[in-house]
Amino acid sequence: MIFDKVKRFAVLLDGPEPEPAFSGGQAVSGTVLLELAAAARVGALHLQALGCARVHWTESRSAGSSTAYTQSYSEQVELVNHRDMLLAPDSGDATTLQPGRHEFPFSFQLPTTLVTSFEGKHGSVRYCVKAKLHRPWGTAKRARKEFTVIEPIDINTPALLEPQAGVKEKMARAWYCNRGPVSITAKIDRKGYTPGEVIPVFAEIDNGTSRPVVPKAAIIQTQTFVARGARKEKRSVVASIVGEPVAAGKRELWQGRALKIPPVGPSILQCRILHVDYSLKVCVDIPGTSKLLLELPLVIGTIPLHPFGSRTSSVGSQYSVNLDWLHMAISEQPEAPPEYSDVVSEETGPSLSPPPQESRSSQAPEGPFFAYIQEFRYRPPPLYSEVDPNPPLQTIRRRCMTC
Repeated sequence: MIFDKVKRFAVLLDGPEPEPAFSGGQAVSGTVLLELAAAARVGALHLQALGCARVHWTESRSAGSSTAYTQSYSEQVELVNHRDMLLAPDSGDATTLQPGRHEFPFSFQLPTTLVTSFEGKHGSVRYCVKAKLHRPWGTAKRARKEFTVIEPIDINTPALLEPQAGVKEKMARAWYCNRGPVSITAKIDRKGYTPGEVIPVFAEIDNGTSRPVVPKAAIIQTQTFVARGARKEKRSVVASIVGEPVAAGKRELWQGRALKIPPVGPSILQCRILHVDYSLKVCVDIPGTSKLLLELPLVIGTIPLHPFGSRTSSVGSQYSVNLDWLHMAISEQPEAPPEYSDVVSEETGPSLSPPPQESRSSQAPEGPFFAYIQEFRYRPPPLYSEVDPNPPLQTIRRRCMTC
């Protein structure tokens, strides 16, 4: 039978294994490999490249004491659809191929604008190449190969180099007389960062209550799914730090507290049905009442900060996305982040302990397609606003938090 004559049928893509990565506008090339143990008659060989963004979730609702129904929401957007015929029968409906290895090369161009590959709880963005070999008097033989697409996001653009700052204040009114104002003033040097960089957080926490309060900062990932006019969100903490308690009536200053960005997927901002956004949330746990929360927007990009470029000029045209780091790994696993509710919930929850620096965990942060990445080939340049830990006494002055 012809089924026994096919030793191997596979799609091979040019590029690093196991999952090649591309960006919009690039050419995808490779071969369809067919190995035969004996001469065989085969039909047409079709190739199809597909890319699609999909979202799906269900919601259960009760209508009365004993009646319940489930509402399903689904939507999809086609991103790539390329078809080609790599082998056409010489005559009739079949061609005879000799035993051995047969390679059928292919190449196609990706659209200039594509959405970054993504895997989430309620949606995904996936790209693949499929091959289908028709065989007389037998079922068709199929092969499939997935590949990764990354939308370039250059953090050297002026909009992403702007500092982000904010102020929040509230009056604590606890039932056991823990009353008084609490305020947060926070600032970061820019809006755009890349995975592996360190965000220096400058903050001032003013505690006017009668009990200590605990400041925290966290990077939050928000996945937003849209279908049929409905929205579904999933938030998770990807990194966090916890400060020392601020005593009653005291003020605490963060002079660039380091918060490292773990290997997470870039922001997805241009897809109609799926968004991935990031933010830096600085909050204060106030005993007996809800948290005071300040949120600063972040964009996680793919093109790192230019070490010699001007802070107000874009040098994105000089760079292209470096995808080599997608396939690098080191042995150490990052520690799983805390739950989102532990950091930003409006209800009083257990204290968040700072993550150990040297511990290992087999649990990886939930997120997009390359959440397993452990390390990047590049290293972030020194931040222009880093504070000298041992400045001369005559030059020490208080940092302005609003300019």
